[in-house]
Amino acid sequence: MEITARVTNVITAIHFTEGNHLERGDPIVELENSEARANQAAAEAKLIESRGQYERSRELLRTNAVSTSNVEQLRAVMRADEAALAAAESRLRDHMVRAPFAGEVGLRRISTGALVSPGTVITTLDNLDTVLLDFDVPETHLSGIAAGQTLTAGGAAYPDVEFTGVVETVDTRVDPVSRAVTVRARLPNTERLLRPGMFMTVRVLRESAPLLLVPEQALVPRQARQYLFVVRDGVAHEVRVQAGRRAPGHVEITEGVSEGDIIVVEGTQHLRNGTPVEVRPWFPAVAQ
Repeated sequence: MEITARVTNVITAIHFTEGNHLERGDPIVELENSEARANQAAAEAKLIESRGQYERSRELLRTNAVSTSNVEQLRAVMRADEAALAAAESRLRDHMVRAPFAGEVGLRRISTGALVSPGTVITTLDNLDTVLLDFDVPETHLSGIAAGQTLTAGGAAYPDVEFTGVVETVDTRVDPVSRAVTVRARLPNTERLLRPGMFMTVRVLRESAPLLLVPEQALVPRQARQYLFVVRDGVAHEVRVQAGRRAPGHVEITEGVSEGDIIVVEGTQHLRNGTPVEVRPWFPAVAQ
């Protein structure tokens, strides 16, 4: 993360050492704040005055020396002065740049006396306990990616080290140009080997699951539906099935038939529902 200032001013003090660990809230640099301090003091003095007037009016209200409307008006002025003081204190705090989270601070990009403004990089701060790894997956493999999956990653800097992590989230949109979706994973980095910006090669470990596959030629398409002829008691029965993913020469069947069912692979164009058949083993041709 790049650390910048919220206001434009001159740096008067630097409170960090390059490469050190900072806790959340630790000061990084201090900006010239004399004007901000003066504004805070003025707002505080104004609040003290309005608060005193309001307290006195409450005492006078008990003797009917002032009206209720006057008391409410003084109360509103006091509330406005409280808000003005809070704003002045906030502007004063903006002159001290602090670490937004715990992490390792990077190289110093500024010096004492330099004029900085919002967008000027002062230094970098990174939490290296864990690192986020973003990588793209083609949309054709989107169904095989989900949060919680384990992955391994390797980089050129450490060719013999394999880092293991977990998929944290999958982006909600597919890039219209690359037709890929961005996946974000989290990798433990207890040894501080990984650095933000490193290039890594990722391998996602998909959970294996049994598939019911049939030869593609066994499918009988009819009016956007798929059927198989299942042999039971020597008779062909036409069964509607639900096809899933496809592989060269085979189709996954998700509904309609079960493991162990005998299906007709060749000659389905000559079959009708209820046709007697003779079961013969089917051996796919193998190229020599």
